[in-house]
Amino acid sequence: MKKNLLFVCIENSNRSQMAQAFARLLGGDQLEAFSAGSKPSGRVNPKAIAAMAELGYDLSTHDSKSLQDIPDIEYDLVVTMGCGDECPFVRAKARADWALPDPRHLEGAAFLAVRDEIRLRMLAALQQLGIKTG
Repeated sequence: MKKNLLFVCIENSNRSQMAQAFARLLGGDQLEAFSAGSKPSGRVNPKAIAAMAELGYDLSTHDSKSLQDIPDIEYDLVVTMGCGDECPFVRAKARADWALPDPRHLEGAAFLAVRDEIRLRMLAALQQLGIKTG
């Protein structure tokens, strides 16, 4: 049975989008990955699109969504990223808060460092969920 993962940040334009992409890249068909924002910006940051394109993932196909746009299910894992009290309650079997800086205003290597940290945390999370990564 597929695991359902949800990644939430404020704007759903950087961190949660990249986390969703890494979940799909690393977990493949073993999971369904969703992302949303507590105050979605309505667009995915072009820097996030470029950063993921370097790794072969087309983030330009993603949309910035609100929590009302995602399935109303119990998730196997909900990861929040920097939204603090603005992250509303979502039903989940497990929760994590990844205290990651918002890379919105970061450039170059600093932006990519956040991307790469998301990848490392995703690998650990998938391992904890028993999902084999490729």
